[in-house]
Amino acid sequence: MNYILFDGPVRDNLLPFTFTRPVAEIRVGIMTIKEKWETHLKTKISYLTEDYLSRKFPLVEASKNTLINASVLPDATLISAITALESNQVLISRDTVIAYRSNEVKRAPDWGGFQKIDYDQSVFQIEHTWDIFSKNAEALQADFDFLTKGRKSQPISATNNLVHPERIFLEEGAKVEYSILNATDGPIYLGKNAEIWEGSLVRGGLALCDHAVVKMGGKLYGATTIGPHSKVCGEVSNAVIFGYSSKGHEGYLGNAVLGEWCNIGADSNNSNLKNNYAKVRLWNYATEKFEQTGLQFCGLMMGDHSKTAINTMFNTGTVIGVNSNIYVPGFPRNFIPSFSWGGASGFSAYMPKKAFEAARVMMARRGVEFNETEADILNHVFELTKKWRNY
Repeated sequence: MNYILFDGPVRDNLLPFTFTRPVAEIRVGIMTIKEKWETHLKTKISYLTEDYLSRKFPLVEASKNTLINASVLPDATLISAITALESNQVLISRDTVIAYRSNEVKRAPDWGGFQKIDYDQSVFQIEHTWDIFSKNAEALQADFDFLTKGRKSQPISATNNLVHPERIFLEEGAKVEYSILNATDGPIYLGKNAEIWEGSLVRGGLALCDHAVVKMGGKLYGATTIGPHSKVCGEVSNAVIFGYSSKGHEGYLGNAVLGEWCNIGADSNNSNLKNNYAKVRLWNYATEKFEQTGLQFCGLMMGDHSKTAINTMFNTGTVIGVNSNIYVPGFPRNFIPSFSWGGASGFSAYMPKKAFEAARVMMARRGVEFNETEADILNHVFELTKKWRNY
């Protein structure tokens, strides 16, 4: 069977992160959504996404295809229901299409030709940007249980103080020295060649993915995910960093999501709680207004390639688009469009040529090429987001 993950109707609710990736490439827990499905189904999976993303994230069609809603996370019961689908059957939970099997791959099939199968079990779905951090504890525990079942952790150095060591797992090459690891409230997972440097305080759940680093004296508490090749220090609470991003110095990051290739300057902070304790509203790209999250704690949402200078401050519930550079002291507004340059005193357009120069250098430091495909995606995002830049 050929499996395809389709973006589905929640894609726009997951902007700015889905400006530069399909829904399936969102990281929550330890793995991306695509990695979860591939691990459970034991096969490679492709994407049905926006045309401008399809060169980097291609679609693979076959004579028999099962298409799965990429915002839905797998479990054993759901896997059984999906693999049992026959041709022209669609699996539905309430009004949400979970999966369907078809000989043809279409963005909007005619459901009149499908037999509807009701799925009456609970569904774990990422429908909003804030779900990425607010549901991270559940996703992290599920990934930890699945990835570590029947396996033995690499030895943990005796220099560390451990609480519930049975819930701490180190993959090959992972290192941690002279730190406190407390897995009382959630598991602690260190991916391949991940490192926690001396003097760090970690309270689970934590996913420190492959080649990621917690620098000396880091203070992390859950449920937090540090994606591959990322570096963090300072205080981090219930945050998800997709990968290749840095928060390498002191400062607070909480109830937040960072995309890839982001950099948070030293002593930068985000607020995650309003002074009046009111529920937090976030900018919604689909409705083009601030929408209620229902959360009392909600911090920073930052799209790929965005960066801050030292001592940058963000108000509760700030949304930053793709490839923005914030460097002026003070609190900038809590919606910063993609390709913006400036801060509290105002912004100008951050033109692609200049932005790409920075991206090229940053990516080269991690051994990744900024190629034509990346440039084409970002140029498309620049055009898509023009309407929000009134500079």
